[in-house]
Amino acid sequence: MRRGIAATALVATLALAATACGGDDSGSGKSDGPVTITWWDTSNATNEAPVYKALISEFEKANKDVKVKYVNVPFDQAQNKFDTAAGAKGAPDVLRSEVGWTPAFAKKGYFLPLDGTEALKDQAQFQPNLVKQAQFDGKTYGVPLVTDTLALVYNKALFAKAGITAAPTTWDELKADAAKVQDKAGVDGYWGSTAGYYAQPFLYGEGTDKVDAAGKKVTIAGAPAVKAFDTWKTTFDGKGLHKADATADAYAHIQDAFVNGKVASIIQGPWEITNFYKGSAFSDKSNLGIATVPAGSTGKAGAPTGGHNLSAYAGSDKAHQAASLKFINFMTSAKSQETVALKNSTLPTRTDAYTAAVKANPGIAGYQSVLAAAQPRPELAEYSSMFTPMDAELPKIATGKESVQDGLKKLQDAIAKLVPDFSK
Repeated sequence: MRRGIAATALVATLALAATACGGDDSGSGKSDGPVTITWWDTSNATNEAPVYKALISEFEKANKDVKVKYVNVPFDQAQNKFDTAAGAKGAPDVLRSEVGWTPAFAKKGYFLPLDGTEALKDQAQFQPNLVKQAQFDGKTYGVPLVTDTLALVYNKALFAKAGITAAPTTWDELKADAAKVQDKAGVDGYWGSTAGYYAQPFLYGEGTDKVDAAGKKVTIAGAPAVKAFDTWKTTFDGKGLHKADATADAYAHIQDAFVNGKVASIIQGPWEITNFYKGSAFSDKSNLGIATVPAGSTGKAGAPTGGHNLSAYAGSDKAHQAASLKFINFMTSAKSQETVALKNSTLPTRTDAYTAAVKANPGIAGYQSVLAAAQPRPELAEYSSMFTPMDAELPKIATGKESVQDGLKKLQDAIAKLVPDFSK
């Protein structure tokens, strides 16, 4: 789940208008020239995109019959833009699709099934749960490119100053440690997010989720979820616990405070590893602690599995689809994933890409250690859309404008509209 990818709307609009063609180029399968495919990349334009552009150059040198037109699309705009473009038969040939988007676009018929194709010929090398997360209705619609999950990241020096020798394993321990940090180090010990994605560990810790996909039931207002959000709300009020930030810039506020040593711990994903190291608190990379998110009352600890797949547009012609499959295979190869991991500090999706050089990065090694607690999303096209009403409702609960019960009831109604065949 990427955040804060910057670009101006005007530049993005002009770029997309010029390139969202799904095969509108001079190499549309003719024998007198290469096929040109368009790739919409949603990675961070400053920190991550350069390595992908370099890989494209390598691919083109090795595959003279294919050219790749690269377009960087801001992550927070890409889902809607692709939906619009695909509906108008003008989508890019390849999309870097967030894992939650993949089943949704597959359900609409926008993605090409990849089972048995060149794109997925190395399927055995990929982590099985990540391939499963790229599936819909029994078919695979994306090849995992990068993966991620959430972890408790902490400042080892501030913890040590407070006499804390190990990361907290429960929310009660976290709150007790936060108070110690404030007493001994003079800064807040923990700052939580009000965003829906970051609330998932609390639900998993009570053995529940927003919905029971198999049972076709909305569970966000059930007793386990109420308990989860009762616990979640307590992490915004107490000694050493930063108050809830419901502003539009909350993500940046939390991140900046952590990397500059003004708060000792937060919940965050590996997409920020590079930015962690840019902060004054982590100029010494070894000061960054990474641990599994605290467990709930059930003793379970879990965080959502995120990441991105590479998917091919079903509306492209056969020549462009063939070129796209070749390109996807190259970009998700062990060598390419190792290159991306070393440059961008992202987590590979295949086991043979975790080379000694990759695992030498303490951030990657730390996040790899918590992947065992990551929970894949259900095969439900509407699941990703459920974070939108959560993002609207949870800040009200966190700031006391609504009670947990009232807020969850509203969420139940909003989610039920997304899955009308589910019971409450």
